[in-house]
Amino acid sequence: MAQTGKSSIKRGKPSYFMSILGVTLVLFLLGIIGWLVINANKLGDYFKENVEVRAYLRGDLNPKDSVALMDYITNKPYVKSIQYVSKEEGKKIYLEEENEDWSRVLDENPLPNAIYFKIKRQYVQVDSMAAIQADIEGQTYVSDVKYPAALVDKLNKNIRAVSIGLLALVIIISIVVIFLIDNTIRLAMFSNRFLIKTMQMVGATRWFIAKPLNIKAVINGAVSGLIASALLYIVIMFAEGSVSWLKTIHDNNLLIILFLILIVIGICITVFSTHRSVIKYLRMKLDDLY
Repeated sequence: MAQTGKSSIKRGKPSYFMSILGVTLVLFLLGIIGWLVINANKLGDYFKENVEVRAYLRGDLNPKDSVALMDYITNKPYVKSIQYVSKEEGKKIYLEEENEDWSRVLDENPLPNAIYFKIKRQYVQVDSMAAIQADIEGQTYVSDVKYPAALVDKLNKNIRAVSIGLLALVIIISIVVIFLIDNTIRLAMFSNRFLIKTMQMVGATRWFIAKPLNIKAVINGAVSGLIASALLYIVIMFAEGSVSWLKTIHDNNLLIILFLILIVIGICITVFSTHRSVIKYLRMKLDDLY
């Protein structure tokens, strides 16, 4: 009887390695999808927070009026950053945007002084931007307010479409991940079916049989999650080293949350599948195990 149990344990060891490997690969795939979702959201926020509103001023304001207008705009809840742009600075920005130089035609700078400010991402919506434009245009010393309206509309539509697509992909991948991990664990537990049944036949209770296997499942799930997180981190570092703009949307807090989610998913599904398999084999007759 004891020899049977030992041989069963030996046969179970390779399956644990394969289950860890299988769960790790599946969690790694899920992590890649999660990272893409994070990047898509961060990239959308990055583009939104770079939408610039330009308020052009009437004539040359005295310093007191300029400061008052700057303070008024700065205190608005939708303003992320703000700067005063003089005529000279405006010309430099104008030329940097690859526009033609008027110096050969005009002696004076025709550009007005202006205030450029960027909007917080939650306000970059068509109706919100229209309200912001109306508010700033209502100020006495403002002659005109410009912002890329077509870009804002297109940006929101594209982000919405990408978000829906990624959400659908995450749901599908999650279902596939749960199925694959469950199937992997059930295959691993299949090699332990005789050990489980032997313990039951010598009088061990269900909890006594399931407890060590559940603890092992917790360890295996945590190890799989940690390995998957480490592999994912290596891939992320390589991607950010190859594509420089990915560094601008890097978020350590979100990545830590993603790694923790992978570990928790690995533990939960592994424990659930292991416990379910133990109960299944305990209920089966001895002849049905062969």
